[in-house]
Amino acid sequence: MEKQIRRVSLTVPPERAGQKVDTLLRKALGLSGTVIRRIKWLDDGILLDGERVFTSQRVEPGQMLTVRLSDPERRSGVVPAPGPLDIVYEDGDMLVLNKAPGVLVHPGAGHFADTIGNFLLDYYDRTGVEADFHPVHRLDKGTSGLMVAAKHPHAQEVLKNQLHTAEFRRIYLAVCLGGPAEEAGTVDAPIGMAEGSIVARAVGPDGLPARTHYRVLERRGDRALVRLELETGRTHQIRVHMAHLGCPLVGDFLYGTEDRDLIPRPALHSSELTVRQPVTGETLTFTCPLPADMARLMRPET
Repeated sequence: MEKQIRRVSLTVPPERAGQKVDTLLRKALGLSGTVIRRIKWLDDGILLDGERVFTSQRVEPGQMLTVRLSDPERRSGVVPAPGPLDIVYEDGDMLVLNKAPGVLVHPGAGHFADTIGNFLLDYYDRTGVEADFHPVHRLDKGTSGLMVAAKHPHAQEVLKNQLHTAEFRRIYLAVCLGGPAEEAGTVDAPIGMAEGSIVARAVGPDGLPARTHYRVLERRGDRALVRLELETGRTHQIRVHMAHLGCPLVGDFLYGTEDRDLIPRPALHSSELTVRQPVTGETLTFTCPLPADMARLMRPET
């Protein structure tokens, strides 16, 4: 199977005449010094009219500069392993996945072959994509819904730089016990480590700044369906902020009350994602409906 190698090309415009290849890579293609240092050692990393060149080479109008973005060497240390993937969107630079609840994003202690990272590398191997695991952000194990993974270091760098800006919007749905007292508002409360725990977080004056915007969409009995938008991205931010308001997520074993008969996870879903494509700059928006286990929580019979 022929490898799918990601390359981008640029025809040198008249106004770039006499500039160094390095200048075009940085200014015209937006590549960082880190990415340039990685690709310039590859035989086909940086080509000018099909010939390998040094980054100090000066260009002429009409010449074709071609750059290899995908890396033939996997450096993540993640091993490929088969597993289910729900791919919502894919192009040569990134994927958007609908993550199932109960699945970790990153391999770690006790989970070396059953994570999104493992499943992605297996998918790349089966489909001939030359790519490593380049996560952009993460979702907690119990959280379902939309997440982004890059296919090469340049895309990962660009997408990570979009995080916590207007270009990268993340909207979640949660089912809370009780629900916020107000129909809409913003929780502006710093989050840090909880005393005596290596896992739990807590609101406290020594924490890092954290802001969550919320709006109640529906109330049913002692539960509320809440739309939440993150302005920052602290660990467990939504779960901590909702508990701080006195309305922890249904099923949240850490900040509320676990009830596996109702739902075997914290009731949190990444429902909407807007991101700027890392190479073309196009704005992409994706939505993912409320999963069945959370929708069931808002029905009268439960």
